[in-house]
Amino acid sequence: MTPRCRPRIRTGLARIATGLLAAATVAGAPAQTPARAPASACAEPAAMVPAQLYGLWQLTLWPVGGSESEPLSRGAMLFERHPEYPGSVRGHLKRSTDGNDTQALVSGDVVDGEFNLDESADGVTMDAVWAGAPLDCGLTLRGIRRPAEGRLAGQPSLYFRLEKTPGWR
Repeated sequence: MTPRCRPRIRTGLARIATGLLAAATVAGAPAQTPARAPASACAEPAAMVPAQLYGLWQLTLWPVGGSESEPLSRGAMLFERHPEYPGSVRGHLKRSTDGNDTQALVSGDVVDGEFNLDESADGVTMDAVWAGAPLDCGLTLRGIRRPAEGRLAGQPSLYFRLEKTPGWR
């Protein structure tokens, strides 16, 4: 898969979203399970539109070959409408790492049932690419996060689960 570069991400949104994400992420707190829509109301994953990504998502990351029940990192992502690309989202990531929290800017989309996301710590250089699929009527996204080409070789690929926080519909 070829990473898609996005233009610089505005820092004004970063300050607003960082406050929201800080309130949403509590170290070691389990992610809340969102209310699920009835199966009959679900659209096919291929019919998912960018607006369905808008909102706050709880994040769990675990190593390839590891177990989701023993996460390596937890956090949250906030997605909003991308100001320059109407079919995409832009947002902010905050997650725990070994002894620290890390923040990044993200841009991505969902096309034909495939979720793709670019992650950048500085808003310029791509650090990781995310690829996955929507599940549970679009309230859960699952897949793999890989280091971007040319990034540090020591960073592992990680499986991810994003669950939409209740109230963001």
